[in-house]
Amino acid sequence: MKLVTTTALALCLAGAALAQNDCAAGKTLKDGTLTIATGNPAFYPWVLDDKPESGQGYEAAVAYAVAAKMGFEPDAVEWVRSSFDQAIQPGEKDFDFNLQQFSITPEREEVVDFSIPYYSSAMAVLTTDRVVEGGATATMDSLKGLVWGADANTTAVPMLQDLIGPSKDPMLYNDNVDVTAAMQAGQIDAALFDLPTALYLSAVVVEGGTILGQFPADRTENPDQFGLLMPNESPLKECVDAALQELIDAGTLAEIEKSWLEETTGVPVIE
Repeated sequence: MKLVTTTALALCLAGAALAQNDCAAGKTLKDGTLTIATGNPAFYPWVLDDKPESGQGYEAAVAYAVAAKMGFEPDAVEWVRSSFDQAIQPGEKDFDFNLQQFSITPEREEVVDFSIPYYSSAMAVLTTDRVVEGGATATMDSLKGLVWGADANTTAVPMLQDLIGPSKDPMLYNDNVDVTAAMQAGQIDAALFDLPTALYLSAVVVEGGTILGQFPADRTENPDQFGLLMPNESPLKECVDAALQELIDAGTLAEIEKSWLEETTGVPVIE
């Protein structure tokens, strides 16, 4: 996986002007430097080993590919960290763009800018072996009867209602750490996450965690789409969008996604 991703990034760099291009000139936070933010910590498969500067992991690879298309060599990229909630608030930012699975929503677009989408997410049902052993199955009837939890600050709540319409109101929490803790404690049966995050949580965070099934992105009327987050009215938005569009048109973004998110295959599709 690492070899394929590195090759994709190398091809992208080779096809880009390795000097700051006219579009970005004078528009970055620091002259001649592209400042990119991610989470603290940042998790696999988005960032490998919490080291975005390695370019390893889906979002790290996308960040460097976008930077290259904008004319920034890797040594002209500087990484900073931010919390999710901090980044989506109005006000000045200490980054040019930030990527940590920010869903593009009209409410957020009132106070920050987003790029065109770089990922359309399949949603997955994270649960535990205990719940599956208790009879839960990857069917709508079964899912409706589960006790659900969700981060009240994310798009998980409306998506949960849209995709499943559970018979009981979901239990709401302050963040996803609280959601997974509630699942571990047996207070809830299941929660929705984007598929790569659900895979990570089931393997690393939730003891006895498992993925019951997935809803492909095209199953929803408004699939969850992630965008690079920028300060409101960012002068770089046009440059970032153009860079992403080039990566999409060339198939580079799809190649990076295949390289880093290929482990998301094999999860049952919920009918």
